[in-house]
Amino acid sequence: MKNNILKSTLVVVLAVTLASFTTISEKVVDVAKSNVTWKGYKVTGSHAGTIALSSGVLKFESEALVGGEFSINMTTITTTDIQGEYAQKLDGHLKSDDFFGVEAFPTANIAFKSVESSGKNSYTVSADLTIKGKTNPVTFEISIYGSKATASLKVDRTKFDVRYGSTSFFDNLKDKAIYDEFDLVVDLQF
Repeated sequence: MKNNILKSTLVVVLAVTLASFTTISEKVVDVAKSNVTWKGYKVTGSHAGTIALSSGVLKFESEALVGGEFSINMTTITTTDIQGEYAQKLDGHLKSDDFFGVEAFPTANIAFKSVESSGKNSYTVSADLTIKGKTNPVTFEISIYGSKATASLKVDRTKFDVRYGSTSFFDNLKDKAIYDEFDLVVDLQF
């Protein structure tokens, strides 16, 4: 009995000691060299553009990804598939309260909650995404190669109170309907 208590105590002390040597390193994302592109879909086609990161960090334990968090500058949302007056109008509409309300909500955030390896250099991430002050869970795949990472995710805008043109909330939109999900493709450098 005395030996079992001694062994148990030794195991706990050893585990605490080893855990104290486990270090998590943070790699700051170079926001100037990183890209975030978006693509939204409507009945009659689609639109695409970019949006800038304000800040970002990926967290690693040894070489394995274990966390991350990012801030997105919503005021930078820009359309790239059209030019001139039409692009300016769409940019203004996306920034308005009909969509992302960037005056009241200038940033969006994503915080990793769990990260699981899904293959060599690949991870499945569960995260909390906050847009327009509303937080919802998202899951996506991220791949890491050297000092670069790529990820893509689908976002259901209606979960963040972005309802304009959604058939989930409005009837008889016909060819004016905008699909609820949009895509984000992220290329990070750190």
